[in-house]
Amino acid sequence: MLTLAHPWLLSLVPLPLIVWWLVPAYRESQFALQATFLDRLARLTGRDPASGAVERLQTRGAKLVAVLVWLCLVLALARPQRLEEPIVLNNPARDVLLAVDLSGSMETADMKDTSGKPMDRLSAVKQVLGDFLTKREGDRVGLIFFGNAPFVQAPFTDDLEACRQLLDEAQVRMAGPRTMIGDAIGKAVSVFAESTLDEKVLILLTDGNDTGSLVPPDKAAELARDKDIVIHTIAMGDPTAIGEEKFDEETLKTIATTTKGQYFRAGDRQELEGIYTELDRITPRKIESVSHRPIMDLFHWPLAAVLVLNLGYHFVMVFNGKGMFQSR
Repeated sequence: MLTLAHPWLLSLVPLPLIVWWLVPAYRESQFALQATFLDRLARLTGRDPASGAVERLQTRGAKLVAVLVWLCLVLALARPQRLEEPIVLNNPARDVLLAVDLSGSMETADMKDTSGKPMDRLSAVKQVLGDFLTKREGDRVGLIFFGNAPFVQAPFTDDLEACRQLLDEAQVRMAGPRTMIGDAIGKAVSVFAESTLDEKVLILLTDGNDTGSLVPPDKAAELARDKDIVIHTIAMGDPTAIGEEKFDEETLKTIATTTKGQYFRAGDRQELEGIYTELDRITPRKIESVSHRPIMDLFHWPLAAVLVLNLGYHFVMVFNGKGMFQSR
């Protein structure tokens, strides 16, 4: 769409006519050159002296060029612009960090796929969490894998497809066979320290209990609470198991309560899907849209027309050999 940045400047179009009507022409009286040999000069040249002065010849073409040049200059001053199509940018409104347990017990095949066939816990997490990621448009998502120690697999990014691919490539025990829940929360706090967004959510998924973190899980939860981080905990597996494979339900509940999050327990894949549906309800998608419409200035086109008109007119005058002056 074409528009003018300063349309009020078009009121200058009639200015030359107003000046021509209101301002009298410049006149100046001077003594003529007197020569005693003027009669002789006239006889030699064959021209008789006449009254008046020598003035610049003003043809219709010159007047037309002057009018067009003035119109182009006024148009350039009005600053014509072309509005491009709007560009809408969706800025992230929240950072969501996923902490996934990759301890040895995650290979236990006590989950079922959509067809009812047994599948291990990590595979179920990959499928359901992958679907969850597709609904996170508008959020920045990060990945933390933990076992003997936590590590950041993906910093916060809005490239959800990259996060899904990294999640698909995760393997059981790639971070060690143990379960360091407290250290995973501590790592999450340090990752969130780089975040500039106000809303920060950590989803912690584990199927075991803490096996000797440097920072106890409850203390790590208090640290996260002080940093305004909400933690939702998801426990997987069999609560009747013993040893490291038994998840510490009380600790996971404490972590969620301390940070104003929620605790969930997934006994099978269907329950896990229900948990992520509930998380979608608790943390609905937020998108902060910023619209920008690029503007392209076009004032150089009327200025170029002024140059072409002037050069073209003078070229025609020279090419035709027409005089520029005549006596009146």
